Amino acid sequence: MVNLQYYILEFERNGKLIKSLFEEVTGDLVFWKQSEKKWCLLEIICHLYDEEREDFRTRLKSVLENPEKSFPSIDPQGWVKERKYIEQDFENMLEKFLKERNDSILFLQNLEEPKWNNTYIHPKLGPMSAKMILSNWLAHDYLHLKQIIKLKFDYLQLISGESLTYAGNW
Repeated sequence: MVNLQYYILEFERNGKLIKSLFEEVTGDLVFWKQSEKKWCLLEIICHLYDEEREDFRTRLKSVLENPEKSFPSIDPQGWVKERKYIEQDFENMLEKFLKERNDSILFLQNLEEPKWNNTYIHPKLGPMSAKMILSNWLAHDYLHLKQIIKLKFDYLQLISGESLTYAGNW
């Protein structure tokens, strides 16, 4: 079955990690991108905020309560421009994400006998169980933590002008 306490603890830890990685970041780093196709820290925190409230928690709740009901539409790539991520206030978006993360943790803590095998049939992705959505939500955190660390590594490379190979291979 699902060890829900494990997931809750990891979501709590990841929220703290994200907060720590984003606190007191300088202006240059907030907007710096490895390339035009990549996201800056501001765009990442906006994405995390939107995904937290409109994707993972919403969709998990939906599949647990009514797996036949269609998921609400999302457009994570389109939201970057549509919602003008680059114009948002970095510190405000971080606080908004942390509030949503706390709401997500409370949602998970208050689940009573969740039906982890409930499955929604996604028109493109096929069967998506509640357990699968929960696991992918946590994996989404890990992918973005990796993205944030890589961005900071690349920024250090740029501003130091030094080879970072002595630190080890990325």
